[in-house]
Order: sequence, then structure tokens, then C-alpha cells
Amino acid sequence: MKRSIWLTLSLIISTSLMADSEISEARQQELLNFLVQDCGSCHGLKMKGGLGPALLPEVLAGKNAEFITATILNGRPGTAMPPWRPLLLPEEARWMADRLLQGGL
Repeated sequence: MKRSIWLTLSLIISTSLMADSEISEARQQELLNFLVQDCGSCHGLKMKGGLGPALLPEVLAGKNAEFITATILNGRPGTAMPPWRPLLLPEEARWMADRLLQGGL
């Protein structure tokens, strides 16, 4: 049982690290700019909220990266949150979700 938990955690950590290494440094900078400019136009340039809710780590604490990634890619029907899937790859949306959870803007 402990071994399977350890293997699962190792896989999650290595997948997260692998996703970062698969996204070039230049693209990571573009994604950070996207977070500030595009997401910030509704969520506030410092992610403290505006038309959209705040995206600060303490506000997102109850949400996992998969949920945030799906929200980025698919939007939120019935709200002003558009789907960004036409402009972002799933791994890029996941990278952005991880940054939001870490507060790394």
C-alpha cells in the first residue's frame, strides 16, 4: 500500500516537472504575459479580482490543478470566462494553473 502511494506521488511530481521542461523558456514567458494581460484584464493585473474572481493561491486553495486547467481550457458557461482551448495546449494551461496555485506571477 505504501509503495503504491509513493509511486503515485513520484509520478505526479515527475509529470509536473516534465511538463515544465517540455515548455520552452520563451513560451513560459509568453504564458506569464498571457496570465497578466489576458487573464488580468478580468481577474485584475495582480489577480486580486475584478470582473472575474480573484485568482490568488489562498482563494484557489480548495481547487486542484486539474479543475483550474479545465476551467482555463473550457471556460465557464454562463459567465464571462471564455474557453482558451483555441490558443493554449493542455500542458500550457496546466503550467498556468500550477503558477496560479503557487502565486508565481
